[in-house]
Formats: sequence, C-alpha cells, structure tokens
Amino acid sequence: MSMHLENKIKSFDGIEMFYTKDIPDKVKGIVVIVHGLCEHLGRYDYFTKKLNEVGYGVYRFDNRGHGKSEGERGYVDSFEDFFEDANRIVDMAKEENESLPIFMFGHSMGGFITTGYGIKYPTKLRGQILSGAAVMEMPIFDDIKKDSYFEKFPMEKVPNSLSKLLCRDEDIVKQYDEDPLVLEETTVKLLGEAFIKGASFINKNVSEYNYPSLIIHGEEDKIVIPEASKWLFSNIKSTDKTLKIYHRCYHEILNEKEERDDIINDIIRWIDNRI
Repeated sequence: MSMHLENKIKSFDGIEMFYTKDIPDKVKGIVVIVHGLCEHLGRYDYFTKKLNEVGYGVYRFDNRGHGKSEGERGYVDSFEDFFEDANRIVDMAKEENESLPIFMFGHSMGGFITTGYGIKYPTKLRGQILSGAAVMEMPIFDDIKKDSYFEKFPMEKVPNSLSKLLCRDEDIVKQYDEDPLVLEETTVKLLGEAFIKGASFINKNVSEYNYPSLIIHGEEDKIVIPEASKWLFSNIKSTDKTLKIYHRCYHEILNEKEERDDIINDIIRWIDNRI
C-alpha cells in the first residue's frame, strides 16, 4: 500500500503550487517528477504506481501556470522560476526524507527544467533521469526569436498542437485532447523563456552539469529531436552517464504501451544501481 497526499505549497514568490506525494510503506528512495509543457502531474499516474511498487516514493507537482497550480495559464516571467519551483519541492522532499536518496525525473520541458536544475543545484540529488529533454534551440521557435518578439508581445497565445505527435497510442492522444487540465494554448513568453533563453542557458553552462544521469529518448520523436539528448550526453561533465534511444518510440516514451514497461524497468534498474 502507498500513502497518497494532495496539497499546495507556496513557492519562492508566493505562487501556490499543487503537489502530490505517493509514499509506499517501505521506501528506499524518492523520485521528484517534473512534467512537460501544457500537461500536468496526473499524466504520470502509471509511472508513479510502478515506482511505488518497487519501493520508491514519488513527489509530483504542477509547474506554475499549469494544472492545479497558480499562475497565469501557460506563462512564466523567467525560465529560472521553474528551477526555483522544482527546488521548493526538492527541499520539502529532503526535509521529509532526511536519510533517503532523492532523484529527479523530467520529461520534455520538464527535462529542460531538470537539466537546468542540475546545473544550478549540483549537490542536492543522487541523480537525474532526462526524458526527451528540450535542451536545444528548435527551428520551430525561430519566428518568436526574431527581434525579441516574445519579449514585445509576451501574452500572445499559441495553440497547443502537440497531441498527434505524443505517442503511437491513439487512446493516449484522445485522453490528452479531452483532458481538462491539459492547456489548450500557451504564450509566446513561456516558449521564448524555456526554449530560447532557457536553451541558451543550457548551452552556455552544460559543461557545469555533473550529476549521474540517465538520458532517454524516442527514436521517432517529432517534438524534441533525439539529437538533443545525444548532444546533452556528449557535452555534460558527468562521468556516470547513460544514453538510451528507444526504437520506434515517439516523444512520450512512457506512454508507448508496447515499450513503456521495459523503459520504466530500465529507469528503476538505473536508480537501484545508485542507491
């Protein structure tokens, strides 16, 4: 059995973040999950269940402007706000589990946040798992980069058109499209902060990254190209690092029904070997 708790916690600037804790009776480590653009913590229920089954407690939270957390929908003042929000959750997890190793898992934009967190806070975690991490500038954002467009028109809305590229499972795509907590649109400010300024931050500081890391990616990812993970693997300073590219998988590798259990087992084995 696992203990499930839902609550809110104030971040560094007073924004209230919604979070959940799922802690099994016998716990050997903690995983903090950081979700991606437009989604929310509830989309990691299956992954959480699998982690709980093998003795890992899970802390999840909705990024500001997402899910049940406060903040303008699909907006962020600075990409570094995301790092500080994650740090608030890590600090809570550390306070509540003083003797346990803590890991962080981040997917897509959450992978960017996790990587940036790893650069800014190099000593708080035992290791990180980066899934389809958005750590490189992508050509699709060239237009909002020109003439600092995202700074001049920060609240301009951009429709969420990600669903068809998420995974090969049509049921998951349908659930995503019908999920009331998935954002239907975001802002050019968030896109510019995370995927232009944030990617630039990663590029400039990648050699400072030194965590044990498992970097995973779908071979057929059309949202964040696999080259992003290959670049990250090649440029971080970590000596303990592993890169796995999963054949046939799209962006959300944990939602590819044929492969997800094998991928989750790979993650669990990797964490097990570091505690």
